[in-house]
Amino acid sequence: MDFDHASRSVLSRHDLGRFPSDTLFDRLGRACCEADCLPRKELYESWHVAKRVRRRFRTGRIVDLACGHGLTAFVLALLERSEAIACDARLPASAHKLYTQLRKTWPIDVSHHESEIDAISLCAGDLVVSTHACGTLTDRVLARAIEARARVAVLPCCHDSELCDDGGLRGWLDPSLAIDVTRAAKLRERGYSVHTQTIPREITPKNRLLLAEPLLSSLSP
Repeated sequence: MDFDHASRSVLSRHDLGRFPSDTLFDRLGRACCEADCLPRKELYESWHVAKRVRRRFRTGRIVDLACGHGLTAFVLALLERSEAIACDARLPASAHKLYTQLRKTWPIDVSHHESEIDAISLCAGDLVVSTHACGTLTDRVLARAIEARARVAVLPCCHDSELCDDGGLRGWLDPSLAIDVTRAAKLRERGYSVHTQTIPREITPKNRLLLAEPLLSSLSP
């Protein structure tokens, strides 16, 4: 039977054999299996988002908003050896269990906050990330990053065609695509350089990754 990367089944010790090598990803996979609490798709989403973000943006404090288990923050902190914050209005009960298991192999400090995303102070040097912030929550993440003139990377999901701005494009585009195109256009209007990528569709159909950084000219007084 195929090992479905989009499955919400929890990784467990029964899956350890799926991650046999000494690569960083397989070591991370084994640690998640030992934690016995993480949905399988979250491992693959976080890994692919983190890899693509790191290729585009380097250094700086990582701030993972609407973080869920906070795995994206941990992977980026691991790759960059950077300070990281993971924030969610309601952290999963198993987030601490996963983090404790990961730290047995990698003693990285990621600060976890159970609070609204507006409670986290941001600055221009930050790298703001959010993996599958539902509906208008993605727009709130983008607004926070723009306000701080921080770099930002989001993997949107659960596009709300009633509440999210589609820029009047739904006559030409699928509503969810219209919403994401409008988000990219708004970032450009606010003086950001925009980059668009995807993660593998086999992990999630909501696979559009939107990355943006302030243009140098927009940072001038």
